[in-house]
Amino acid sequence: MTTHKVVTTDTQIDQAISRAKALANEPRVTGVAYRSGPGLDLLILQMSDGHRCVLPREDLQGLQGATRQQLSQIEILGNGTGLHWPALDVDLYVPALLQGIYGTRKWMAGIGARGGAATSGAKKRASRVNGRKGGRPKRQVASAIAA
Repeated sequence: MTTHKVVTTDTQIDQAISRAKALANEPRVTGVAYRSGPGLDLLILQMSDGHRCVLPREDLQGLQGATRQQLSQIEILGNGTGLHWPALDVDLYVPALLQGIYGTRKWMAGIGARGGAATSGAKKRASRVNGRKGGRPKRQVASAIAA
């Protein structure tokens, strides 16, 4: 068995403490629940300021393919700044979730690609209307707008 020693410098510790102090006035998670059912697959965060944040489970990195039992076992870490699923070994950072960051850059790019590739009646109608007008509108340069 190989053990790994993690070395943390005093500078890194000081930076982490500064980041934590900066979050002191930010909302934190005080409660969390997973709700599923027909058409329902949501993670609901109860925030310290009284608000709720509802997140689609399928958009959160590391939670795909998990069972309801695994998803419902959530731990709140770091005084409400982190969420941990022990059975899945998944951790998510709450301030990032509140900013709409649900995983790594690569993960987020995949979510965007899926959304851009989605088709709907509304997208088809808009495409037809734009086509009749000569295609997608051209971007206007700021100087042309000011003139």
